[in-house]
Amino acid sequence: MLVTGIEILSKAHKEGYGVGAFNFVNFEMLRAIFEAADTAKSPLIVQASEGAIKYLGIDMVLSMVYTMSKRYSDIPVALHLDHGTSFESCKKAVDAGFTSVMIDASHHPFKENLNLTKEVVDYAHSKGVSVEAELGRLMGIEDNISVDEKDAVLVNPNEAEEFVKVSQVDYLAPAIGTSHGAFKFKGEPKLDFDRLVEVKKRTNIPLVLHGASSIPESVRQAFLSTGGDLKGSKGVPFDFIEQSIKGGINKINIDTDLRLAFIGQVRKMANENPSEFDLRKYFTPGIEAVKAVIVERMRVLGSAGKI
Repeated sequence: MLVTGIEILSKAHKEGYGVGAFNFVNFEMLRAIFEAADTAKSPLIVQASEGAIKYLGIDMVLSMVYTMSKRYSDIPVALHLDHGTSFESCKKAVDAGFTSVMIDASHHPFKENLNLTKEVVDYAHSKGVSVEAELGRLMGIEDNISVDEKDAVLVNPNEAEEFVKVSQVDYLAPAIGTSHGAFKFKGEPKLDFDRLVEVKKRTNIPLVLHGASSIPESVRQAFLSTGGDLKGSKGVPFDFIEQSIKGGINKINIDTDLRLAFIGQVRKMANENPSEFDLRKYFTPGIEAVKAVIVERMRVLGSAGKI
């Protein structure tokens, strides 16, 4: 049951819960995502980055998601382009059948970001597709960062209000202190919740938290015990995510946790069974690990039981 992103997120916005947006790069990850949503009875956003599209082919991305959505027809699911870098990339996804796209022009000056976002919004809305944009730069913030430095990289609430009003974007990712990947924080995690609350007040639309992987202890230990190296990284704690949802976050992007969970189990199988070469025996534990991570996350976000 493919629906637009705004259909899923409007309900979350009104009722005050979060919906996980999970990236995938192969069938095994996509299967785990849908099975988890079925177990948790949760709406779902599945995301493909430009890199995933290059790896799989946009036709394969569409066909796999459409097939899984038919298999689990009671689950409301949106197919989202994650971090589209150009109008052309977003247009290609819209024309192919994605029901949600992100235009990431956050590295550009404000006006250029606004103009490009509006161009994407105008086209996508004409095709019935929802749009996400981003303001500010995603980078972890520390105790010793100055106010001026924070203002230089984090979202400006005044700009957010203007941006949403002019662009008519459906949901916005405001930079409040997270960063992409596993290596988010050098010290203790810090997020600017006051800034988030102000942005929500000024925009009154669904907001998005990027870089929201938490690196749960079970995932960390499984990855490290099989030879992985996380270099002391720290994810976003669950209580921070819950506080973010209370502050107005409704879409939560999760990628790194899924990769770590999957690879940890594949490595374990390889280490313990050096003569095994049946790929199914490698991938099945990985699927189950990813599924467990997602079910737990859906409960944290508050989307479990919403269908």
